[in-house]
Amino acid sequence: MGETEDERNSQAGQLFENFVQATTCKGTLQAFSILCRQLELNPSDHRGFYSSLKAAVTYWKAKGLWGKLDKRASHKEYSKGKACTDTKCLIIGGGPCGFRIAIELALLGAKVVVIEKRDTFSRNNVLHLWPYTIQDLRDLGAKKFYGKFCAGSIDHISIRQLQLMLLKIALIVGVEVHVSVEFIKLLEPPEDQGTDGPGWRAEVRPADHPVSNYDFDVIIGADGRRSTLDGFRRKEFRGKLAIAITANFVNRNTTAEAKVEEISGVAFIFNQKFFLELKEETGIDLENIVYYKDNTHYFVMTAKKQSLLDKGVILNDYIETERLLASDNVNQEALLSYAREAADFGTNYQLPSLDYAINHYGQPDVAMFDFTCMYASENAALVREKNNHQLLVALVGDSLLEPFWPMGTGCARGFLAAFDTAWMIKGWAQGKGPLDLLSERESIYRLLPQTTAENISKNFEQYTIDPATRYPNLNSTCVRPHQVRHLYINGEQDLSSLEHGGPTRRSVNISKRESEVRPSRLLLWCQKQTQGYRGVDVTDLTTSWRSGLALCALIHRQRPDLIDFDSLNEADCAKNNQLAFDVAEREFGIQPVTTGKEMNAERGPDKLIMVLYLSKFHEMFRNSPQSITGVPKETDANNEDYSSKPTNSLYNSINHALPRKRIPKVDKKLEDNDNKKRKKAGSHLEEVMSNQSVPPVGEREEQKENKVRSMATQLLARFEENAPSYAVRRQHLIS
Repeated sequence: MGETEDERNSQAGQLFENFVQATTCKGTLQAFSILCRQLELNPSDHRGFYSSLKAAVTYWKAKGLWGKLDKRASHKEYSKGKACTDTKCLIIGGGPCGFRIAIELALLGAKVVVIEKRDTFSRNNVLHLWPYTIQDLRDLGAKKFYGKFCAGSIDHISIRQLQLMLLKIALIVGVEVHVSVEFIKLLEPPEDQGTDGPGWRAEVRPADHPVSNYDFDVIIGADGRRSTLDGFRRKEFRGKLAIAITANFVNRNTTAEAKVEEISGVAFIFNQKFFLELKEETGIDLENIVYYKDNTHYFVMTAKKQSLLDKGVILNDYIETERLLASDNVNQEALLSYAREAADFGTNYQLPSLDYAINHYGQPDVAMFDFTCMYASENAALVREKNNHQLLVALVGDSLLEPFWPMGTGCARGFLAAFDTAWMIKGWAQGKGPLDLLSERESIYRLLPQTTAENISKNFEQYTIDPATRYPNLNSTCVRPHQVRHLYINGEQDLSSLEHGGPTRRSVNISKRESEVRPSRLLLWCQKQTQGYRGVDVTDLTTSWRSGLALCALIHRQRPDLIDFDSLNEADCAKNNQLAFDVAEREFGIQPVTTGKEMNAERGPDKLIMVLYLSKFHEMFRNSPQSITGVPKETDANNEDYSSKPTNSLYNSINHALPRKRIPKVDKKLEDNDNKKRKKAGSHLEEVMSNQSVPPVGEREEQKENKVRSMATQLLARFEENAPSYAVRRQHLIS
C-alpha cells in the first residue's frame, strides 16, 4: 500500500512538473487538463480546486509554491476566500493585466472566467518592471515557473513569458481560461422576468461556446487599447510625430551573447557623441535606443522621419501619420536593414549574429509605429442596470490607460489598476451602493497616471488590494457620488446609444475639446484675477510669477482670510511662493509642482510647469463668485463637473516621472495650438520630484535610472514642442 502511495505521489509530482515547465499557451492548457484528469480534480470547482490540488501534489518543489500562495491568500482583504463567493466575473483578454486581476478575484472567492481570442503567446517585446512589480511576482512564486526571473540586477521580462507565468498561477487558483474565444458584445437580460431569470451575458465567437450561456455580475475589459466594451469615453493625446521601431533578434544564449551589455536607456540629450557617430557612420538618426536581453535580443528606438526617408524605409513623405506609416509606404526590407544596423552599432558589433525572431504572423519580428497618439479612458468603471439585474463594468491595463513605453509604466500601472479594480469588486460584492462605489473608484483612478516608482509606498511586503497600502497620499473621496451619476446607467438608456462614438461617449481629438484651457485664455483669466494687487503685473506665464506675489494674489482673490497680502515682502520670493504652495495644497487640495526656492531661480519658473499648476486654479475657481468675470467660460462636452477634471493625461504621466531640471527652458513663446495638449495636469509633480532620488543599490543602478529618465525627457521634448521650438531646444542642448 505504501509503495502505491509513493507511486501516486511520484506521478502527481511529475504531472505537475510537466505543467510548470510547459513553454506555450496550448502546452500549458494541455498539461493542466492531463493533470486534472489523472489526479481526478475538478477545475470547475473554483472554491475548492486549489485546496484539492495542494493535497494531491505534495513533492518538495510544489510545497515551496504552496507556501507563497498560502501567504498571499492569508491577506485579511480576501476574508479567507469568501469576500466575493457569489460574484461571477468575466475578463476579456488574457494579457498580463487580465490574468493579474483574474488571480486577485479568484483569491477573493469569485467565479472567474478569462477569454482570449488568440491561442498563442507570441509577443517577444520586453516589459520593464518596477521594483514593486518584481516583488509582487516573486510573492506569487514567479521563480518556480521561470528560474531566471529578475535574477541579479535584471528588471525586465518578455510579455509572453510573463503571460505564461500568470496563466499557470491563474489556473492553479481556480480561474477558468478559454482561448480562441472572442468577445463580441454585451447581451442585456431579457424583459418580463424576476431576479432569478437570466442576467447579463456575453455574445462570443464561436457563438455556441459554453461561455455564451454564463451569467455575469462583473465584466472587465483587459483587451488592450482597442477595448471592445461600450460606454467608455476615450481621450486622445496627440503631439508632434514620434516614430518608434521595435526589433527582436534570436537569442541563442551563447557565451558571446551573454557578455554583451544591455542598454537600459540612452538618449541624444544624455550621449550626443553616440548618436552623432551613429548618424555619421550609418546615416541612421535616432533620438533614443533601449536594448534588453531576454528570450530574444529586444531593441526599441525612436527614429527621426528624415532619417527614415533618406534610408528608403519610408517611401513618400505625407503629412498624415496614417498614410506616412501605412504598409504600402514602408519598404519592409529597408526597415529590417535599418533596425539591424542600429542594433549592431548600439552593441558595438559584439552580437555574433542578428537574425530576426519570428512573430505570430510568421514574419521577422520588427515593427514601426506611431506613438504620437495615445489614449486614456475618461472613467475606470460604470454600472449598468436592466430588468432587475445590475452589472459592474471596468477596464484595466492598456484599455484603461495606454502606457508611455520609455518610462516602463505599462505593466506597473496595469497591476496597480488590477488591484484597485479588485478592491472595487470586493465592495460591490459586499453591497456597496453604485454611486459610492464608482466615486471611490474614480477617485483612486485619478492617482494612476501620476504614479511613479518613486512616489508609491516603499513597503512592498505590505501591499494588498487595499489602495491605502500602496498610495501614500490617497484621497478616496475627491470625486463625489453626484459627479458619477452619468456612470450609473439604469436601463432607461439603450445599450446601442452608448457605443463608441455615441452622443455622450464620442472620442474627440484633444485639440478640439472645449474643456481645454489655452495658455492665452489662462493668461487672460490670471490677469483679471490679480488686477489691482500691489507689485503684481502678470504679462506672461513665467517670469511674472517669480516673486510669488501673483500666486498669493490669486489665492487672496478667492479667500482673503487665508493670506495677509499687505504683509508680504516682494523681495522674499522663495517665502512668498512657498506660502502660496502650502496654502493652496492645504485649503484647495492643489498639489505644488515645484518649490519656493526653485521659483526664485534666476531664469524664472518653467512655462510648462506654470501652465499645469495655474490650470488647477482656473479649473477650480473659474465659476466661483469671487472670480472676476470677463473670460469666456469653458465647459466640457457633457457639462459634467467630473469629466472636466481628468487627471489621466499623457502629459500628466510623463511630467510626473521627469525631473524639472532636465527640461531645458526656451524663452520663445509656444504656440497656443501646441499648449492645448498640456492642459490640466501635474497636480502631484512636486511630490514626485521630491522623491526622485531613491537610495541606489549601486552606482550602476543610479546611472541606469538617470539614463531612462533622460531618454524620456528627450521624447517629451519632441512630443510636445512645435518644430521651430524643438529646433531651438536641440541647438541649446548641443551647445
